[in-house]
Amino acid sequence: MPVAEDLDLNLLRVFDALMDTGSVAEAAVRLHLSAPATSRALGRLRRAMNDPILVRAGQGLVPTPFAQRSASRVKALLDAAAELRADTAERDPRSWQRAFSIRLNDALVPILVPRLLRRVTADAPGVQLRFLAQNSKEPDLLRDGSIDLDVGAMGPPPVDIHTAKLFTARFVAVVAADSDLGRSAKLTINDLCAHPHISASRRGLAAGPLDDVLEQIGRSRHVAAVVPSYTAGALAALEGGAICLIPHLTAAHLIERGLPLRRHEVPLALPTTDVELRWHRRVDEDPASQWLRDHLKRTVQSLGRVPSGGRRSEP
Repeated sequence: MPVAEDLDLNLLRVFDALMDTGSVAEAAVRLHLSAPATSRALGRLRRAMNDPILVRAGQGLVPTPFAQRSASRVKALLDAAAELRADTAERDPRSWQRAFSIRLNDALVPILVPRLLRRVTADAPGVQLRFLAQNSKEPDLLRDGSIDLDVGAMGPPPVDIHTAKLFTARFVAVVAADSDLGRSAKLTINDLCAHPHISASRRGLAAGPLDDVLEQIGRSRHVAAVVPSYTAGALAALEGGAICLIPHLTAAHLIERGLPLRRHEVPLALPTTDVELRWHRRVDEDPASQWLRDHLKRTVQSLGRVPSGGRRSEP
């Protein structure tokens, strides 16, 4: 009869890496192990858990139902173990060899990623930042530890999610700087209705708040194209003649980086949006989470063009 393997923290770390990456090779890189050593560890996990853990599906590997159910519990166990052995060295970011995952609205990617990266690498050269697309706003990834922070415009938070307001976003219109609209002193309502628009929507929506406001005054616009991100919309507007509405910080960043765009204020009252930072209450007092949150808040404050403030939900 085969002897069952004992589960230890090292095996659980391998399990966690395999669940996050779905790849023996990628898990090996994260764990600083060789691929054969990681493969042997997977074999030990299979014996210890009495489950295949990962099975072949086409060219890749997919987790079994048991592995999927166990992933969040393993993360919680690893977090708890880390807290039990926390010492002065582990509170020093310069000694860290770890990754943080941040879910980020696409409009903020070109603005925050390079600035946050500069700050973090200067303070913690061994830290890796992973940015995930905001394909969903559900808090479950914060709860199970799949992501460390969530940044974007979201609804009221659940009671176990803490929040801090980063800034208030408003929309501006961008056009090609060398176009007729780019040479105009200002953008008019007639311009909005006469020129084609590019709608930036990850959900593929052509209509938005501008259409609602125009409808109230008996006007309308023509959306000639729909693209999946604000940066793509701004780049499409460079071809001339079209208008794209994007967040004001995104517009300022692209123009500062040399894109030949002109920014116009929209001559209508459009709704604004609060952009928030969110994290789970489980890590509210965790030094690493506090460190990362502080860097992200300071990064936003350094932009210098938006007010910053904060609040926190009740635990």
